[in-house]
Amino acid sequence: MTPNTAHAHDVHRRLLAHYGEPARQERRDPLTELVVTILSQNTADVNRDRAYRSLRARFASWEEVRAAPVAALEDAIRVAGLANTKAPRIHRILEDLHRERGSLDLDFLAEMSTEEAREYLLALHGVGPKTAACVLLFSLHKPALPVDTHVQRVSLRLGLVPPRTPPERTERLLEAALPPETYYAFHLNMIRHGRTLCTAARPRCSECPLLPICAYGASLGIAPAEAADDA
Repeated sequence: MTPNTAHAHDVHRRLLAHYGEPARQERRDPLTELVVTILSQNTADVNRDRAYRSLRARFASWEEVRAAPVAALEDAIRVAGLANTKAPRIHRILEDLHRERGSLDLDFLAEMSTEEAREYLLALHGVGPKTAACVLLFSLHKPALPVDTHVQRVSLRLGLVPPRTPPERTERLLEAALPPETYYAFHLNMIRHGRTLCTAARPRCSECPLLPICAYGASLGIAPAEAADDA
């Protein structure tokens, strides 16, 4: 089942009207983007950034990271949380890249199609659909729509995807419903919306610009404010 295209476009339009067009982030090379995305898993952005700064302060290059004991890498990124999971994952990716290609970069992915690059990333140790999509979208500027916990929650509540749809399926359904040029803004505005209004606990439905078109709000019997309905 593909989301109603008109519904998805309406969500995107209302998010843009409420939050505006997100500023473009500074591009990182694909390997750096991959590591940063791994560090971001299950932690706040501020902790991710602190962990990355600590990592680069401790090690001057990815080769130094690869050559270091995993315990040293764990210590460098501990502030991001789950260091005992993230450090071996990063180390294994670097080892595999070095063994397979003799160098530590992923720049060659730019020459691949989106699906070829996605497939390569997903074959790396510990890389899932969201992480792969982040590298594709933010570093390689390829059409991919990452689905994190906020995008997933908001999509389910809006009825953009059927109940119990897994995140990897949500990603494909949203990509099919929206034009590629909207992916960047849609992704970031959905995250912002999930953090500020459509929160996991006690969502602020009465303030929501999406309430007039929200399945979750309708199920609760919340009447949209006139101002929101005119969004």
